[in-house]
Amino acid sequence: MKYSKATNYALHTIVYLGLLPPGKTIGVKPLAEVQKVSPTYLSKVLTTLVKAGFIESVTGVNGGYKLIKDVKDITFLEVIQAIEGTTSFFHCGLENNIHDRQNCFIEKVMNEAEQKMEDYLRSQTIEHVVQKVNENMVNHINSIAN
Repeated sequence: MKYSKATNYALHTIVYLGLLPPGKTIGVKPLAEVQKVSPTYLSKVLTTLVKAGFIESVTGVNGGYKLIKDVKDITFLEVIQAIEGTTSFFHCGLENNIHDRQNCFIEKVMNEAEQKMEDYLRSQTIEHVVQKVNENMVNHINSIAN
């Protein structure tokens, strides 16, 4: 199973925004630079995240983007579905007199696997990753400190 690059950038962007002090904004250009993606492409992802209600665009001198939901309230599944949609990944392509879609055992297995993955992604919040990144930064700083 493969997610789009847009999903990758969306998740990373939400984490980067989650690392900012509350109320602080960051522009599309530095967000794009840190992710090594064009600002034009990232702007499209940011627009989707704004429409989904995760972030807001702030205009003006100190403008940019900031989170409007707390990282503890944003799940991986929500961000993924905002970008990818909620359509099931697998649909049985075989329909004949022996094998109809209602009795497609392969689709049943695939749907069960997808449900387990969704349950896991629903249980994982952006806060978990933000905490890990913060711990990693502290450990790195301590390892290089005198």
